[in-house]
Amino acid sequence: MYSTESRIAVVIEDDADIRQLLATVLEQAGFETVLTGNGADGVNAVREHNPIVTTLDVSMPGIDGFETAKQIRAFSSTYLIMLTARAEEIDTLQGLEAGADDYVTKPFRPRELRARIEAMLRRPRAGAESTGAEAAGAADAARPSGPDAGPATATTEGSGDWREHRGLRLSSAERRVRLDDADIELTRTEFNLLEALLSSGRRVRSKTELAGLLRTEDSAFYVSEADKRAIEVHLANLRRKLGDFPSTPRWIETVRGVGYRLTAREEG
Repeated sequence: MYSTESRIAVVIEDDADIRQLLATVLEQAGFETVLTGNGADGVNAVREHNPIVTTLDVSMPGIDGFETAKQIRAFSSTYLIMLTARAEEIDTLQGLEAGADDYVTKPFRPRELRARIEAMLRRPRAGAESTGAEAAGAADAARPSGPDAGPATATTEGSGDWREHRGLRLSSAERRVRLDDADIELTRTEFNLLEALLSSGRRVRSKTELAGLLRTEDSAFYVSEADKRAIEVHLANLRRKLGDFPSTPRWIETVRGVGYRLTAREEG
């Protein structure tokens, strides 16, 4: 868990002007910044300083941003935001598959970048501090009626409150996911998506809803087609880690043209 006294951000950017702009935006948001100009130095800086947030340019000399992201993800859960002049959808998907939490195209608006960072930081803290009763209450207010329409069953393991669905368990308090008595390592974004689906039960959550949920809970946020595609990539990564398959889902169903929901509970 990061402390409020160690709000460190690493910037990995080969353009000196953009590097300084990112430093200014992050420092105005209350971060101490560590600036690097290439992927190798960036990986070392993340390892040394354990930052909360890392911004990463895609096109750099030496190892590019995609490979740098993969190396960082091998040891760090830092929030990873990729920045690039490439606007093609395939580049966005490649960045997310490499482990990025968000993908922003240049030229970017400093205010939007700061809002995205603050929204990412706010979401895990809210999830960790909310009680099981609050989460259940929020889901109860929105879910439809029916024998299997409710959220995942609440269970208790140790001191944390857990939600369970067909053997898959999640603790918001401990930020842990367990399956068959083994911990499943998820990125923050994957955890937050799974948490939202477990809290919603059989109620369908649209891609727009899920993208907005990851951005901010306090105000309206424009959700683009790229944001929706990002949700598809994050869900695909989540399913891969769980060993779930869209054609024969055990936990997460795709509702074609709409979004996602939990599978029905097992009989008996």
